[in-house]
Order: sequence, then C-alpha cells, then structure tokens
Amino acid sequence: MRGLKYIVLVLLVVGLLASSSCGLFKSSDGSNAQGTPIDPNWQPVYIDEARGADLDTDAFVQNVAPTVVAIVTEKISRDIFFQPVPQVGAGSGVVIDPKGYIVTNNHVVEGATSIEVTLSDKRVFKAIKVATDPLTDLAVVQINPEGGIPYAHFLSNSLTKLKVLQRVVAVGNALALPGGPTWTEGVVSYLGRAIQLENNVVLEDLIQTDAAINPGNSGGPLFNMAGQVVGINVAIAAEAQNIGFAISTDTVIPVVYSLITKQSVAAAWLGVSIYTVTPTIKSQYSLAVDSGAFIVQVVSGSPAEAAGLKESDVIVQLGGQAIASADQISAAIKGHQPGDAVQITFWRGNEKMSTTATLRQRPSS
Repeated sequence: MRGLKYIVLVLLVVGLLASSSCGLFKSSDGSNAQGTPIDPNWQPVYIDEARGADLDTDAFVQNVAPTVVAIVTEKISRDIFFQPVPQVGAGSGVVIDPKGYIVTNNHVVEGATSIEVTLSDKRVFKAIKVATDPLTDLAVVQINPEGGIPYAHFLSNSLTKLKVLQRVVAVGNALALPGGPTWTEGVVSYLGRAIQLENNVVLEDLIQTDAAINPGNSGGPLFNMAGQVVGINVAIAAEAQNIGFAISTDTVIPVVYSLITKQSVAAAWLGVSIYTVTPTIKSQYSLAVDSGAFIVQVVSGSPAEAAGLKESDVIVQLGGQAIASADQISAAIKGHQPGDAVQITFWRGNEKMSTTATLRQRPSS
C-alpha cells in the first residue's frame, strides 16, 4: 500500500474557475448536520437477490439511469489574503430508497454549506446531510421528492459473489459534464483490495476495476450487468492506468443501515498501526516468528496501550483467531463490538506473552 498515491474523485470549482485538480482525501471531524432526521425504524428496501440475468443495453440504461444523481456542494475556503472564496464540488450518488435517501462518499459532502442533487429527469433538490462515516468514506443525504423516486438495487456480499474479469459499469457525474451521467464499462480487476490514503485512513474490502472513473465519479455506483450496485466508487491510483476502487456492498449495506437508523456506526477499535511480518521485517528487528502483525505504533490512550502492547510486538492471535497478517487483524476486530474484551497473544522479542484488551468505539478520525 505504501508508495502509491490514491486520489478521490471530487471535481472542484473554485469561484467561477474550473480546476483540473481534484485534491487528496482529507478525513472529517465526523460531525453531522444539526437537526437532521433520525429514522430508527427504517428498513432497507434496496437489497435485491432476485436479479440474476444480465440485462441488454437498453434495459440496463432504463433501469439504472433514474437511480444515479449528480451532487453539487458549496463550501467556503480562504485565499492567501484570508478572503472567503466559494468552492464548488461535483460528485455523484445513488438513490437507495423511495423516501429519497441517497448514498455518496463522505468526502463529497464533507464541510458542505449546501448540497444540491440533480435527478436524471433534471429535477433539482436541496439535500440535507443525514449522517457520515469518515473512516469508510460513506455518507447518506436525503431529498424530499413528491410521490417517491426510483431507487437502485444492491447485490449483497459482492466480494463473494463477484468474479475477477466479470463485467461492471461505472456511472456518475464525471467531470461535471452537462447533459447527464457518464457511463464506462470494464471488468473486476481484484476483490478485497485495501488502500491507505495520505491521511492514514485505510479503506478495506474494496473492488478494484479498470472501468474508467474520473473526478466527479466519487460516490457514484459501480453496477454489475444485471443492474445491481456492487460498490460505491471512491478513488483511483494516481500513478497508474485504469486502476480504480469501489467500496463493496459488504461494507456499504451495514454502514448505510446504521447511518440512517442511528446516525453513527458501531465499530470496535484496538488502536495500533501494524505491518504484516515479512522476511525483511523479521531480519531487521530480529523477530522470533515468521508471520503475524508487527506493531509499528500504539495510539496513546488506546485499548492497546491499556493492555500493555508496545511497538515491535508481534500479534499472532486475537480473540481466538490466528493472526498471520495485518489484514487478519482488521477482520478479527470487525467480528467484535465496542466493549468486548479480547485475548491477544503476541511475541515480544523471544518471549511469547498474552494480554486482554477491551475494545472501544472507533474514533471518528
């Protein structure tokens, strides 16, 4: 993951001048708009396992187009003379509910003073920000259309149901071009990719695709050929050709449900930065084991610090699960809730040790 730059896909317009740069992702403070509605009894209607057959081109466009929206946000920044400068961002979203709930990226709506949504039929609505989750880069906004609105169908557990080289289509407000969304086709290049952004936020369980995605595509859907959303487009590799990433429905579906019903996401947190043990790391630090999760940082005040973990420790078991890599730590922690006490087995030098950590709610950044 290190050494590559990953660029999120918001198109920025500063004042009245378009800019070709789209900026790097910055983590949010996690704050939600005051007075936004909470719908604790909301039930998802967008999960659809019945669509199995691929659609022909006309049927695909007819089914998909009404569910994809263009999102334009306004923020206020300061120039070098500390004068206010209007900054307009262009992104995308997908409707998930006839009530007008829309999924997009956190970085599309982060810090926005206004959010404007344009439907495929050219109707324009002012949206409210329901809730955001900066560490999965997902957000939900809501509009209030009269008489309901077409919504997209999501394929659940897309990481297990998709196949490498399966055809997919990215749809969204690429470059904020007038006249409607941009459609690009490609294939699934890899499943379960993890990338680390420049603010040290790690996005996991991503779908990698070669379908062309560009600034303005942030928050837009990645579809399979049956017209089901399999992911939400989020980033591209800046120094590569046609390497883009979408947040899989494995992440999107539970996060969206939690954002709408609770305005927050319950996620357990240990508080360590880790690398997978490699032969180079083993040799450099004279480790006693060939595999595991090597701790490079323990966050001050974290459950890991309270449990006595230190830099250069190697975790080999967490909560009864064997740990051979950094990715397995994340997977093991995802299986727990804040407040759970987990037993951790680790090596410190040539000594095998154990401790218990009480996981806490993941901080917002």
